[in-house]
This record gives sequence, C-alpha cells and structure tokens, in this order.
Amino acid sequence: MPDNSSSYNPNETEEKIYRLWEESGFFNPDNLPERHQKPFTIIMPPPNANGSLHLGHALTTATEDIMIRYKRMRGFKTLWLPGADHAGFETQVVFEKKLEKEGSSRFEILKQEGGREKLYKMIWDFTQTNKSHMEDQIKKLGASCDWSREKFTLDPNIIKTVYQTFKKMYDDGLIYRASRIVNWCPKHQTALSDLEINWEERNDKIYYVKYFLADNPKEFIIVATTRPETIPGDFAIAVHPQNKQYKNFIGKSVTNPLIKNRGKYGDAIKVISDSAVDKDFGTGALKITPAHDSVDFEIGKNHSLPLDYQIIGWDGRMNELTGELNGLKILEARTKSIEILEKAGALEKIEDYKHQVSVCYKCKNTIEPLPRTQWFVKMTEAPKSGKLSLRDLATEAVKSGKVKFVSKKFEKIFNHWMKNIRDWNISRQIVWGIPIPIWYCAKCGQDILFIENGRPDRCPKCNNNSFKKESDVFDTWFSSGQWPFATLQACRPDDFKRFYPTSIMETGWDILFFWVARMIMFGLYVTGKIPFEHVYLHGLIRDKDRQKMSKSKNNAIDPLGVIDLYGTDALRLALIIGNAPGNDPIISEEKIRGYRNFANKIWNASKFVMMNLEDFAPLSKPTLTDGDKKILKELGKFIKEVTKDMENFRFYAAGEKIYHYFWHTFADKIIESVKPRLKSADKNERLASQYLLLEILKTNLKLLHPFMPFITEEIYQKLPIKEKKLLMIEEWPI
Repeated sequence: MPDNSSSYNPNETEEKIYRLWEESGFFNPDNLPERHQKPFTIIMPPPNANGSLHLGHALTTATEDIMIRYKRMRGFKTLWLPGADHAGFETQVVFEKKLEKEGSSRFEILKQEGGREKLYKMIWDFTQTNKSHMEDQIKKLGASCDWSREKFTLDPNIIKTVYQTFKKMYDDGLIYRASRIVNWCPKHQTALSDLEINWEERNDKIYYVKYFLADNPKEFIIVATTRPETIPGDFAIAVHPQNKQYKNFIGKSVTNPLIKNRGKYGDAIKVISDSAVDKDFGTGALKITPAHDSVDFEIGKNHSLPLDYQIIGWDGRMNELTGELNGLKILEARTKSIEILEKAGALEKIEDYKHQVSVCYKCKNTIEPLPRTQWFVKMTEAPKSGKLSLRDLATEAVKSGKVKFVSKKFEKIFNHWMKNIRDWNISRQIVWGIPIPIWYCAKCGQDILFIENGRPDRCPKCNNNSFKKESDVFDTWFSSGQWPFATLQACRPDDFKRFYPTSIMETGWDILFFWVARMIMFGLYVTGKIPFEHVYLHGLIRDKDRQKMSKSKNNAIDPLGVIDLYGTDALRLALIIGNAPGNDPIISEEKIRGYRNFANKIWNASKFVMMNLEDFAPLSKPTLTDGDKKILKELGKFIKEVTKDMENFRFYAAGEKIYHYFWHTFADKIIESVKPRLKSADKNERLASQYLLLEILKTNLKLLHPFMPFITEEIYQKLPIKEKKLLMIEEWPI
C-alpha cells in the first residue's frame, strides 16, 4: 500500500476491483472452485426499467449481496440471478409524464395509424436505455450477480412461460371472463387491481335525499348518499330485513328524484330487502346503483337488477343517460344534481361527513367503480386438477413452515390478507405489457386461447375464420409472479433442476401481496414446489426525522451521488447497520459519512500492519505469548458470534459487531499494545506480533468482505500472504 495514502479513495478503487471480479468469472456459479457444491440461489427482485435506482434499490442490492458473498465464502455454489421488470402500468405512467413534457400524450399517438405499435416501440426503446443505465448502477453498488443469466420480463422465453401458465390455468378452470365492477382510473384509462388503489380519508358531505312513493307522492323514504350524481343509475332502494322502520315499504316502488324517462329500463325504483345493507349507515336505507358500486353490483345481481346501466364514461364524465348532467365532470355533476334535487323538493338535508375514498396509487385521482368485462383468476376455488385453491396452496406452505418468514409479524399479516382475498382482475387497458393471448370469433363471440405465433384458423364453435384480438395486456404482477421459475427455466438447460427452489426472496414489505404471495401461489401451482425457502422483507427507508423519502419532500438521497462522495462500502454499511428485517431504516448523509470514516480507519490500520511486515517470514512459526493466545481465542469466539448472526439473517447485528471489533478492539487496543513489540530486538517477539496482526487483519477482512467488498478486496490484493486469488472466494473464518 502506498505510504502517502492517508485516506482511502474509493473513486480510484471500485471500478478496478469490480472489473477484477467480473474477469474472474466467479459471479457465475459454474466457474466456482470444486469446494463450492451445495446451491444457494437468490432471484434479484427485478427493478423497474423506467428510471434510475433509488435508495430502496441500494438496500435490496446491499442486503442480497451480503447473503451471496457470505454463502460463497462458506463454500456454496451461489447463483444470484439479475433482471429487470417491464413494469407495465408503472412504466407507461412514467412514459406518459415524459410525453406530457414534450407536449404529447399516449392518446394522441394511439389515434395515429399504427399508433399502438408505435407507442409500444417508443416505450421499448425508453426501457432499454434505462435498463442499460440501471445495470451499470447495480454494478456500482458492488452486486456480485451472474450477468450472463440476466433476464427481462419481456424476453421471448419469459413470455412463453407466462403463456404456458395462462393456458394451464385456463384449461384448469382458474381463468374466466366476466363483467364485474372494476377499479377504474379515469386519468390513466385502465382498470387496477384491489392492491393498486389507495384509501384516503376525506372531509366530504353526505346528502339526505327523498325518494317519493310512485303510487303516493306524499310518502317517501330518505336515503343518505355521498354520491347524488349517480342517482340516474339507481334501480332499487335496499333495506335490511330486520329493519322494522321500512317493513311496509318493501315491494313498493319509488320514483327517481333526479331523472325521468329511462326508456326500456323504466323510471320506477323498487324497494327491496337484503341482509348486505348496513343498518347503521345513514338512514338504514341504501340506494342501489349496480353499475357504480361493488356492493350494489352484488345486490343487483341477487335481485336481477340491470347491471350494465353505466352513467359515467371511461373519461370520468357523466354520459347521455344522465339528462342535465351529461358531459359534466363528477364534482360538477354533484353540484348540479343538488340544485335539481333542491328545486324538486327532494333534498332533506346536508351534513359534513368524513370517510375513506379509493384513489389511484399513482395519480391520486378518485377511482370510479365501473362495470367492465375483464379476465379474472379464481383465488379461492380449487382447479380441476387439484384439491387446493391458489390461496390455500400458499397459506398451507407458510403454515407448514415450507416457506418461512424471517420476521414473524409478516406471517400474520400474510395470513390475514389471504383470508380476505378476492378474485384477481388481470386485464389492463394499456399498451405496454404482455398481450393476453385470446382471440374472439367475429361471428359468435367465442373466446379462443391461442399462445402460438399468428392467429387461430377456425372458430371451434361456429367454424368462422374471422377474429378480433384481445387488446388488453396482463397485469404486470401476473408475469412477475412467475419470476423464480420462469427465469431459471429460461437460462441454462438444467438450471431449474439445479437451483430451484431458490433459497431466499428478499424484497420490501410493501410488495408482500403484490408479488411475494403471488410467487408462492404460482410456484406451487405450476411447479409443485415452493419458489423459495425463506422470505426476508426489508423496510422502507426514512430520513432522520422518520419521514418517508421522496423527491417531492426534497429529502431523498441519491445513492450514486453519495457513492461518489463517500464510496459504495460506506453507503452499504449505513444501509445495513441498525436495520432489522421489516423495520423502516433511518438513513442520513451524516450516517454514511461516519462509515466513510470507518473505511479510512480500516485503510490506515491495514497500512500500518503491512508497513511492519517487510521482514515477516511466513514459514516461520513464532512462539506466541499467553496474551497472544488469549487474543486469538477471543477472536475465535467473536467469529462464532458473527457467524451465528449471519446464519440467522441478523446482518445488522453482525455488521455492527465487526465495526466495533475492528475499530475499538483491533485498531485502538491490539495494534497499540503491539507497537512496542514490533520494535523489539527479539526476533521471535517481533515475529509473533507480526503474525498476530496479520492473522487478525486477514480474519477481519474476511468478516467485513460481504459488507464492504471493495475496500476489503483492495487491501487483500496487497497482502504479502493470501491463500486465494481473490478475497471473494476465500473461506469464511472458522
């Protein structure tokens, strides 16, 4: 090590060291030495190929790289398979923002001839550029993953697997097409799953509206509603069977207080009895608008009410069925409807009301429940070929311990969510994604599953040869839910056999249901095996004031920016120490700077040791003092403690212990105590002290390597004595 380097300079080291690792070929498990036999596999959660990496990605990369480097040093045949996610809806939203800045929109492009293909190509080019940048950023974080096996969710062999799974589920009775109330985002013009909506508490108004009896206009039922603008779509007033107040009204009809002349649907609204009504809400009488509320839809279905009388368009405006409200936005229509009701003497009163409103998780606009024919996956019904539903397959795997959560609290959350799961809407009305492989007969409407290239020849029902292609694409989680087995089946011919099930899935707790639960379901259903043995969920990064990091709050830390300032090793250690699984870690620039200082401590202590090894004779066996033996014995105990923490996924504890040992025990105490002996005229005394320092330094470099790979490898390469070509394939100390 150069004598004049008083501090460690990561900018001069990291790119060189990463190149050294890549050229060694040891990221690829097939190239590891003979002692590496038992497989240890992690499938990297594929980052969305639509922008730069953020601190959450850095936490994922650091945590998984610690696991991989540790297991590699323990002699495992480690495979860490990287990839990128096309991230359907998310990416299209990002690209739409880009188009808006350029004065365009996806709707303008789609109007053009060949617009759909043009838009797809534009997003493809956009993601491929981002994907390339993203890979460079992951490398900068020190990820020792096998880039020769890297996959993208839109690779042809991945799509092939997704289609095969869809066909298996279709043939097994788990896939069906139905008209249901969906979560519709008027801004993005697509349906969203139940997981893709957020709930916001809002201070609104609740309106008490009189519905007059058709045969006796002097009598009426008062209904409380937050959405008077949907009254044109009412087809019933529902009361609970046990509500004696309305017993005499059941079976009678009331008139629509907002609109007349609904043509074949008639103007009368029937009073019905249904146990789904909440007796304690409002007046106990519920207006039923089947096409605009999921509860109303089910009640409407049970009472044979019209389910498709849609009065709000896909653009979020009232349509021609709403009379004077036609063309108005929702809030405008609400104001107008109150004016009409007041004039008609049908408005009893208005009260303040606090309630939860569903919004799009991306744009925060209010979700419109609208009826649409979509493709769904049955989550709670068993397939034709088996006894357990997708839900029960997953819950049984967790209950039996086949899949283990590192943090038990998430197991409870998982079970609670699975208990209340509903069928999954997998249709998305966007361009960017994997097309649903369905064709519809132009003559009889029969849906035909066709997963090959081209199109069907004949309709199996009517023998027609004219078809229309399904325009919807899969929800991105449908494809990424198959990621563990899809990636391994798409790599080397025997990779699936060698590396599946994988060892652990590490990701953020916020996608436990989006992704982790679905991977367990798909893995068991398609392969008959669990996709991974352990689930390690990390928290969401917060600043020193415990605020969630975001660009809008101006408190986000750019991982690449702090790497340039303080080095990758400092960032990695700051992300890991103090970060127990499932807890939200607190990160600040001060914390990262503190671990940069630690890197300098490692550098200078190592430099001191090596400066005093010039005359060290490695083959000579020195006679150690009792004090030396005690220090090495304590080091052995320390190794056991750290190893136990590593085995039990307590990386935060292991990292902190190594930090304190190196700084406060090795650097502050042992080195200081040995300094006089290094100057001793007694050759054995000097040799023993040299041996002691080198032994402790090498051991600490090995223990630190999973956490701080760059600086430890750089120092290791300068050691006068080393057993292996690279520290990354050294044996973990025992």
